[in-house]
Order: sequence, then C-alpha cells, then structure tokens
Amino acid sequence: MASLIDIRRRIRSVKNTQQITKAMKMVSAAKLRRAQDRVIAARPYGSMLRQMLADVAVAAARDVDAGHNPLLAQRPEHRILLVLVTSDKGLAGAFNSNLIKGAQRFILERSDAEVTLELVGRKGRDFFRKRRARISGDYTNLAAKPAYSDTAAIARKAMELYSNAEIDAVYMIFNEFKSVVAQKLIVSRVLPAEVPQQTEIRDFIFEQPPAQMLNQLIPRYVEMEFFRALLESTAAEHAARMTAMDAATSNASEMIEKLTLYMNRVRQASITKEIIEVVSGAAAAE
Repeated sequence: MASLIDIRRRIRSVKNTQQITKAMKMVSAAKLRRAQDRVIAARPYGSMLRQMLADVAVAAARDVDAGHNPLLAQRPEHRILLVLVTSDKGLAGAFNSNLIKGAQRFILERSDAEVTLELVGRKGRDFFRKRRARISGDYTNLAAKPAYSDTAAIARKAMELYSNAEIDAVYMIFNEFKSVVAQKLIVSRVLPAEVPQQTEIRDFIFEQPPAQMLNQLIPRYVEMEFFRALLESTAAEHAARMTAMDAATSNASEMIEKLTLYMNRVRQASITKEIIEVVSGAAAAE
C-alpha cells in the first residue's frame, strides 16, 4: 500500500498536469477561431475559381486551334508524387497517426508504382525519415502562419515536375476541417488537373482567347488547392488538439477524485490501526 506522502505527491503531479492541459486547450481554442475564419474566408474563393475554370474550359474546348496544356496530360501512373500534410507538434490525439496510416495505405495500394513523398509538417517528416522512404522535400513551420507564397512554391515545384514528365500524378493527403470534433481524411489527385465539368453552357465574351486564360487559371487553381489543404489541415489540427486536451483535463479530474478517495481510505485505515494499537496497549497494561 502506498504511503500518504506518495499519494499526495501523485495528486499534486496530476493537478499540475491538469493545469497544463487546460491552458493548452484554451490556446488551441483561440488559434482554432482564427484558423476557422481563414478556412471559411478561403472556401468561397476556391469555389468561384473552380466555377470560372469550368466556364473557361468549356469555351476553350470549342477552339480547335488551342494547344494542349501539359498539366492536363493523362499518363499511366508509374511515378507518383504524394504530398502529405501533417502537423509540427503532437498532443493532438489521432490527428497525425491517421494521416500517416493513410499515406502508408496509399503507398501499399500502389506498390507497383514509384511513390515519392513531399512532406509538409515535422511529424510526417520524422516518421518517414526513420523508415528511409523516398522523400523529395520536406517543409516545417508552415502551419504557424499559413502563407500563400509558401504553398505556391511547393505547387510550382510539383507542376514543373509534372510538366517535364518526371512524374505522372500528384496526390495530396490532408485532414479537412468539418467541426471541432470531426475531421475528414482527404486523398485527392491534384495533377493531372481535373477541370470541373460544366453542365450548363454559358455564352461569355472573353477579351483574351479562352485557351490562354485556361493556361493561366490552371496553375492558379493548383496553387489554391495546395493553400486550401494547408488551411484546412491547420484548422483541423487545432480542433483535434483542443478536443484531446479537453479529454485529458477531464481524465485528470477523474484521476484526482479517485486518488483523493484512495488517500482518505489509507488515512482512515492508518488512524484505525493506531487506535487499535492504543487500545491493545491499554488492555495489556491492565
């Protein structure tokens, strides 16, 4: 049986841990609000960009003299670039483990292809470095202050590799923010670019040739997909960490209650033992 000093020391340790988890929960809640605002603000832009791309693609398809964009070229997927977006820090529940498992499952399902990893986030980088995976680049500290220029550089690198036929497809794995308690694992193909299908044909008057506009919109669309993935992942990370820290705080409260009850029982047993000893001693003296 543990002594009262050991139990009090353990209760004090759990209380200190509870204060830390509660503070981390509050910090994540504040960061989540800002990250959620950025995601909500970026979604309409991405939606309108996809709509515009669909309209221009319909008009460009009518132009028989238009050239073929290399980012639309369909090839057998023998060499694949997989962009994995994880977090730089842990203590976020199953946030990173789900992403890493998704990447491993992706690689296993395409065992006949050569999969090269482009890793965004320290957790994914450390995991695949230890396993000596094929890595073409890694990036850290992007989620702290998501910037369009950072993800655009990664997107331009992927587009250059695809345009030069060094890779046959570009996929991206990230967590999409749904709510505070729900994140969705997304596996999306970025290249070759999939032009959204336009069911309704609209008659637009273009100042520039539609094919030329399409060649300018596709790179912007790909860059936006990379930036949107980082924004979604950042918001999902803060939500997952806030949920994990809230659960840790609740578990600490339950543990403190159990330890306090156990401490009272030990103290009561100690007092009872002392009383028995005193009574036994008095009876023996008589």
